[in-house]
Amino acid sequence: MMDTMTLPYKAVALEARLRSCRNVITLGVKPNFSEYTPAEAELILHSRKVYYPSPFYADLLDAAGIATFPSYHTYKCVQDKIKQTALLNMLNIPHPRTRVFYGRRQIDSITRHFPFPFIAKIPRGSAMGRGVFRIRNADDLESYARKTSIAYIQEYLPIDRDMRVVVIGSRVVHAYWRIAPDGDFRTNVAVGGTVSLDSVPGAACNLALDTARKCRWDDVGIDICEYEGQYYVIEANMKYGKEGFRQAGIDYFHMMETLIENGEI
Repeated sequence: MMDTMTLPYKAVALEARLRSCRNVITLGVKPNFSEYTPAEAELILHSRKVYYPSPFYADLLDAAGIATFPSYHTYKCVQDKIKQTALLNMLNIPHPRTRVFYGRRQIDSITRHFPFPFIAKIPRGSAMGRGVFRIRNADDLESYARKTSIAYIQEYLPIDRDMRVVVIGSRVVHAYWRIAPDGDFRTNVAVGGTVSLDSVPGAACNLALDTARKCRWDDVGIDICEYEGQYYVIEANMKYGKEGFRQAGIDYFHMMETLIENGEI
């Protein structure tokens, strides 16, 4: 193995997201820091910034005073809908009415707050549209309640499309529509949703930028819907897919190389 300290300077990454970028050295996420070679450890500890450090090392590097991309604040909300909702509400960012119910004994109180139909989600660890359910009746609710001890309930907005706005650094790098397949309410590409490259309203992009700035997220796909003339942030995805970039003809890795070279991230 080549001693990485002899290589020309490159950005240092741990997770594999930038592995195809020519100006990035990807070291991998080792469960024990002692598993990194002395040269690799030196690279990490003396880098101007460590890219994609993983949720585990984002905490540690922040404590050590080492900058990361994405930011430590971005990692705090990865696949955690409960934290996201609390933060959006604290910052007065428009968000569908949402409530969290803890424990089986609270299940019976859900319908006092939300009439059928409503949306129920697995609040932590779910992505790509999986773990999202439209609850139409008591049987649906009982089935959902068997899947989780924490009920994350959101008002149902009858829409057939939403917008994915990707913010990297401090600007929108891509925005597109996601259209739900026939017979489904979910717009996620992973469950059959389709990408439309029709123009996304500037108001939606501005809401995404404002949300990312207020929440201190610097690498995020923000899902936004429009209902009855109002734009709402549905949720934030820190592990967004690249299909929308591919369909738009955007070379994601070249884009990231350029953003790193220009010092934008």
